[in-house]
Amino acid sequence: MRKTLPGKKIVAIGSLIALLATTTAAPALAVTKPHDEVDKALKTLVRDGVPGAQATVTSASGRTWSEREGVGNIETRTPFPRGSNFRAASVTKTFVAVVVLQLVAEGKVRLDTPIDRYLPGLVRGNGNDGTKITVRQLLQHTSGLYDYVRDLDIEEWRHRGAEPGELVAIGLAHPPLSAPGTKWSYSNTNYIIAGMLIEKLTGRSVSAEIRSRIAKPLDLRDTYLPQRGDESIPAPHPRGYAPGLVDFTEFDPSAAGASGGIISTAEDLNRFYGALTDGRLLPRAQHAELQRTVPADLGIPGAAYGLGIASVPLSCGGTFWGHGGNIVGFANLSGAVPHGRRVNVVANLDPLPEGASAHLAKALDTAFCAR
Repeated sequence: MRKTLPGKKIVAIGSLIALLATTTAAPALAVTKPHDEVDKALKTLVRDGVPGAQATVTSASGRTWSEREGVGNIETRTPFPRGSNFRAASVTKTFVAVVVLQLVAEGKVRLDTPIDRYLPGLVRGNGNDGTKITVRQLLQHTSGLYDYVRDLDIEEWRHRGAEPGELVAIGLAHPPLSAPGTKWSYSNTNYIIAGMLIEKLTGRSVSAEIRSRIAKPLDLRDTYLPQRGDESIPAPHPRGYAPGLVDFTEFDPSAAGASGGIISTAEDLNRFYGALTDGRLLPRAQHAELQRTVPADLGIPGAAYGLGIASVPLSCGGTFWGHGGNIVGFANLSGAVPHGRRVNVVANLDPLPEGASAHLAKALDTAFCAR
C-alpha cells in the first residue's frame, strides 16, 4: 500500500459538481426489488475501485433499510460497518446555512446585509470587498470569492489544522472570480466566513450551535463538528482512503471547518434532511429563503442551488433537496424528497476514480426512484 499521496492538493472538499454531474443519466426505473437495484448500483462502485460503499434509505414513515458492498478496511477485509460514522464533508454547509437562517429568524442577522457589517474588515484586498458581498451571497455561492481549497497542500495541512482566519486569507490572496451576485461559483471560503459569522453573533463555536440547534432537537446522536486537533472518527467506521489506497482516515478536520468538517452517519443525515425538507427546522419565511434558488452549474438541466442546499431533478420525475460532500477519504451524497424518501450514499474513497462519481450519483438516483 502506498504511504504517500500521488498528488498534493486537497481538491475534494465539497466537490458537489463532480458528484451530481450525472444524477439523471439513467432512465426512470420500474422495478419490483429496490434492494437488488440499489445493491447492483453499489457493486458498480466497487468495480470502479472503491473499497466499499453503502446506501441507506428511509421512508416517509421512518422505516430504514440499507445495502452495503465491498470492505471497510482493505487490510482486514472486514465489511463496510453497519451504522458507520464517516466524514460527511460539505454536507456541513446545509447545517451551517440552517443555523444562519435560524439567526435570521431571531433578528440577529439579515440575509441581504453586507458581511462587512458583521465582520468588519475581514473581506478586503485584491479586489475583494465585504461591503458589497451579502450574507445571502455567501450562503448561495454567488459571492465571487476564490475557493481556498484549491491552494491547500495535503501533506502540509493533514496534521497541522488551521484557524478560520488562515483559510479565509488563502482565498482572499486571489482576486474575486466574478462580481458579487453575478455568477454561481462553488467556494468553500464562503462557508468558513459563514462559520465566523455564527461565532461572532452567538459568542459560541459553530460546533456548539449545530449541536444545540440541530443535533440535540433531532436526536442526531452521532453528528458533530470536531474541533481542531481531533483527528479521529468514532467507531464503528470504515477506513477512509485516498487514491492509491492510501489510508487517510485520521487527519485534522479544521482545514475544512464550517465548510466541510462534520462527522455523521447515514441514519442521522436522513433524519436531518427529512426534517429540513419537511419544514421542521425553520420558520416558514426562512424555509422559503432556504429554497430560493439560482441556476447552478452542476451539469444537470434544471439543477439549482439555494442556501446551503441543492435542488436536483430525479430520473423518475420530481426533485430531491440535498448536498454532496467530498473530503479526502470519503465521498457521500445525501438528501430528501419533501414528505417522502430520504437517502444517503457513501463510499470510503476520495478523490474518486474516473467514472465513480457518476456511479455514486446513479446509486443515489436508484435509491430514490426504485419501487
